[in-house]
Amino acid sequence: MSVTSPPVGRVAKRVSWAALATFLLAFVVLEVINHGIPALVAAVLFLIVPDLPMLIGASTAARGKLSPKAVPYYNLVHRPWIPLAVLVVYSVGALGDWVPLFTAGLGWLTHIALDRAFGYGLRERDGSRRV
Repeated sequence: MSVTSPPVGRVAKRVSWAALATFLLAFVVLEVINHGIPALVAAVLFLIVPDLPMLIGASTAARGKLSPKAVPYYNLVHRPWIPLAVLVVYSVGALGDWVPLFTAGLGWLTHIALDRAFGYGLRERDGSRRV
């Protein structure tokens, strides 16, 4: 019996995403400790919200696949550039001084990093995972 191992590049990417997720999660905890319940609620909410598009057409989706109707929304909220832009714009002061907005961006980016670390990336048009 032969055992095949994944390509080194794929493993390195997943380890990098895991390191980023660990850093972001520590940053979320720091912000929650410093700013309290509103920051906690925003972070937890945005750790969960990016997977809500999976519910679109869930009854018609095959096991392990998204409904093709859900794919554009799922892929949109699983791009790291959107929460990263929220964090950068907040950091330069253009979005005011409401900390839960910052922790929401951190939570969202943490969600994306965790998904990528566990091998869940963007989806193909038919709802299957991209390789």
